[in-house]
Amino acid sequence: MPDARGAVDFDVVVVGAGISGVCAVHYLRTRCPALRVCVLEARARVGGTWDLFRYPGVRSDSDMHTLGFSFRPWTDVETIADGPRIREYIEETARAEELHAKARFGRRLRRARWSSDASAWTLEVDGPDGAERYTCRFLWGCTGYYRYEEGYTPALPGLERFAGPVVHPQRWPEGLELEGRRVLVIGSGATAMSLVPAIASRAREVIMLQRSPTYLFERPREDEVVRWLNRLLPPRWAAQLARWRSIALNMTLYEAARRWPALVRRFLLTRVRYGLHRRELLAPHFTPRYAPWDQRICLIADGDLFAELARGRARVVTDHVAEIDARGVQLRSGARVDADVLITATGLELQVLGGVAVEVDGAPVHPGERMLYKGALVEGVPNLAMSLGYTNLSWTIRCELTCEYVCRLLNHMGARGYTRCRPGPPAPDVRRRPLIGLRSGYVERARGVVPEQGTRGPWRFPQNLLVDRRLVGGPLEDGVLELS
Repeated sequence: MPDARGAVDFDVVVVGAGISGVCAVHYLRTRCPALRVCVLEARARVGGTWDLFRYPGVRSDSDMHTLGFSFRPWTDVETIADGPRIREYIEETARAEELHAKARFGRRLRRARWSSDASAWTLEVDGPDGAERYTCRFLWGCTGYYRYEEGYTPALPGLERFAGPVVHPQRWPEGLELEGRRVLVIGSGATAMSLVPAIASRAREVIMLQRSPTYLFERPREDEVVRWLNRLLPPRWAAQLARWRSIALNMTLYEAARRWPALVRRFLLTRVRYGLHRRELLAPHFTPRYAPWDQRICLIADGDLFAELARGRARVVTDHVAEIDARGVQLRSGARVDADVLITATGLELQVLGGVAVEVDGAPVHPGERMLYKGALVEGVPNLAMSLGYTNLSWTIRCELTCEYVCRLLNHMGARGYTRCRPGPPAPDVRRRPLIGLRSGYVERARGVVPEQGTRGPWRFPQNLLVDRRLVGGPLEDGVLELS
């Protein structure tokens, strides 16, 4: 991109050094090698989510052949990996892509101000030694959509009276003593499902308290099909076949759930029934009231949760919290659960761009009030891209599609002397709807925080890779994207 309006520090600033940021750096390095790129990362090292979460049992909630990068495939037979191994893989990939040479760690972007006169962003950054300032032509948010500072804890009456430790998994303390203690985990999402079996062997007892059941899908940590492919093919070929096999299976299950929810419900509950060693638990604790994929389906690795329930070291209680006192929780049904440690695995807070304050020519911009164009650019905002993932496939799949599009756009702008790109406005008949089509609590709480999608055209964000590739891969100059 030419410096038509004066010098800037960088052509592109990438915010975040997790999976999305590593993807962006790879595509910029290989497809836009002439651009000057800087990576701003608030944390002290690479990893993003996989550096943040350190609770026992943290692992991928999707298979590693799709969570891994297509340009550096995951070649292990281990399909479900733990958090430290995933962070190591991201770190190895970041070093191979020379990310560290471009990265400035310990720097949190607080405010981004666009000037149309300068055709540039001015970035106000909190650095290790105080305030810093950078300028760039194009800003690329690769921060995911979790709020890293705090997780979500609902209003639990009497929580402050509990005498023991109260821990949110997002801020897991080192050295938390669990041996011989009764641990109550409030929540039934992916975090609780992986945390409960991980601590069951250490604690006296682990109780998972859920308001309502969740759909579960058991999957082995090591995939025998992948093992067989590795014996027949070179590792890279085997990994790519495993990747596309997993994409096809996940897409098939999701599309079937949308078209034939009763059939998929029966399929999922049958699998759980055979996985449970105590089948009397199915109806009260593992039979959701909603349709499959109205909320995310939780992964159970090697049936570990079912095994701990069978051993009696863990149990499930389905009820609502009435009040918490010093020794435990009084339930709405009148029952009681005593505990020595309380873990609030109650979910996440969503935000975009890491909570950065965005201004365009002095006017504040709230991304939650805008739509996403081709799932990547923000309506009405110049030279700003965001990398977000799918909900029914691994995050990385959509990130790489966004990277392909953004790099194609940057090269197109450079070849034609454009310094600005801005989507919108959408046509009057394009209706707005939520970007994430789930009814999970963390999604419902994020209305007005996460950008929306439209009902047609480049404003759609379909949860279907094949449809999405056609939408994103269309012509760059389509009459909606303004280039100048």
